[in-house]
Amino acid sequence: MTAYDPGNIFAKILRGEIPSHKIYEDEDTFAFMDVMPQGTGHTLVIPKTPSRNILDADPATLAKLIPVVQKIAVAAKDAFEADGVTVIQFNEPASGQTIYHLHFHVIPRFEGVPLRPHSGSMEDQGVLSANAQKMRDALAT
Repeated sequence: MTAYDPGNIFAKILRGEIPSHKIYEDEDTFAFMDVMPQGTGHTLVIPKTPSRNILDADPATLAKLIPVVQKIAVAAKDAFEADGVTVIQFNEPASGQTIYHLHFHVIPRFEGVPLRPHSGSMEDQGVLSANAQKMRDALAT
């Protein structure tokens, strides 16, 4: 397995080198809006501990991460009045992983609305900011 690359985009976000629309942060985890969302409210949840993916993650890291994934999923469903929530996690290129820092996608889902492709075009920053605020508001209740 390839070693963790501390130059990946999520590591840069954690270090504050790249801006993000933060939703939640604690000592061990960070959640922020996906800049190329596959649906309204698409959020990413990552550990602060370097892990390439679930295959090399320390079980203690996962034990702290999964409750936050659940918290974000509940908030996403509430914030966007979604019919459901898709949680996705990819491991290695054959599975579709493109950023090699462990992350979970949390995507609010609506009946009859398919996921958009994960394209190369970024969402409007105003939309991301508004969606991040909806998520923060839902987490505060």
